[in-house]
Amino acid sequence: MNISFNVDQFGCLHLIDENGAYHENVKVVRAFPISEPLQGISILNQDGHELVWLDHLDQLSSCTQEILKNELAQMEFIPEIEKITGLNSFALPSVWEINTDRGKTKLKLNSEQDLRRVGTDSLIITDANGIQYFIRHQKNLDKFSKKVLDRFL
Repeated sequence: MNISFNVDQFGCLHLIDENGAYHENVKVVRAFPISEPLQGISILNQDGHELVWLDHLDQLSSCTQEILKNELAQMEFIPEIEKITGLNSFALPSVWEINTDRGKTKLKLNSEQDLRRVGTDSLIITDANGIQYFIRHQKNLDKFSKKVLDRFL
């Protein structure tokens, strides 16, 4: 696919499409950010209308892929839980001490419905403040983390 992007001095992303048309302030959106993060990428104009659909990110040059990956990383904030290190109670609401890929923190779980399965081995946990946390591979967690999750799932 012959498209290109540039980022201006204000950090805004612009697209030059296959016809040479210039589109300012485009947004990049993943169709399946958890299960297939490199597939189903949509480039939207300022009004939210789709300009380009990419079946897979590898349709683009490596330089263009890096621009889009950086843009997506800035837009998507979902810390990945690596370990549950503490828990104040097995009753709800409960406060969990966790280690994430972005550091240590605490989350408050209000309801068992705030834990959602995504695929066969992944979870999304939404805390009392609406922040979502991701567990990519539940089976790869340590024994204590698995015990906590088993109690609430």
